Amino acid sequence: MIETELESVFAAAGCRGRLVALEIDGPGRVSVRGDELAVAASSFKIAVGLELFCQRAAGELDLRERLRLLPTQRTPGGQGFSLFEDEVEVSLRDVARMMLTISDNTATDAVIRRVGPERISARLAALGLKRTEFSGTVQEFFNGLGRAVGFADYAELMRAFRQAGPSDELADLGRRFLAACSLLSGSKSNATTAAEMARLIRLIWRDEAGPAEACAALRTVMGQQKLTRKMANGFADDDAADAQVVTKSGTIGGLVSNDVGAVQFPDGRRYAVAVLTEALVPGGAGREIDAAIGTAARLAVEYLRTGSPGG
Repeated sequence: MIETELESVFAAAGCRGRLVALEIDGPGRVSVRGDELAVAASSFKIAVGLELFCQRAAGELDLRERLRLLPTQRTPGGQGFSLFEDEVEVSLRDVARMMLTISDNTATDAVIRRVGPERISARLAALGLKRTEFSGTVQEFFNGLGRAVGFADYAELMRAFRQAGPSDELADLGRRFLAACSLLSGSKSNATTAAEMARLIRLIWRDEAGPAEACAALRTVMGQQKLTRKMANGFADDDAADAQVVTKSGTIGGLVSNDVGAVQFPDGRRYAVAVLTEALVPGGAGREIDAAIGTAARLAVEYLRTGSPGG
């Protein structure tokens, strides 16, 4: 069975995997723990982008609007504005691009503040995605994570990681961190399911998640992400190299690795795929898990196309 094969892929990589693959234009579906809550990580930024472009289509905002990002507003992250030391002015359109292409957390929080977190949640609920939820900005999520581990905020938690001495102390901190992630997913803070994320992609690709121009704009910007080590890597060989893979990834280092998006082939057939994983051991084999995301996505899509995971 395809589900058994997918479970084996995740187990071999040392992770718990949740996967749903849907035919975008048909009834086909593959699911492994698709309704199980998981930490969304940065894959939730798809929903933020959707709300932004829907508000633009409704004439509620202008993407040329200039935002001033201050160093004091920086949200922790490894790229983009999260690393800037000086004030910067940028258009709302390009802030959204930074959010969706390099997963810039400072850019994401700027967009969330502009469109309103309550509007994002309301749109998800209106689309029937009632188990996909987040508490607000990325900074708020991080601080909640820090408190769940037993620290005052996220900054204090990160200091503890940097100052951790013996390897067993670091491992204990990692286990508490992983437990906190699971706790937060169970309480619907930055939580989703593979089923709902795949359904969201299906709605976006069918122009049913909002106005057609909003869905098209979101697809265009998502298509500019160049990360290929996760889902796209599964379609990189000669047999599937013509497939177009458009995704938004999500990562919490050493713990959570996700990828959510669409795969389209030259014959026009297209598939919505969501893969959400959690390392069984904190700090586990990240490369192996990322590769497993691609392998699992490829097997699921092959099964929907041919009835066999082997193609």
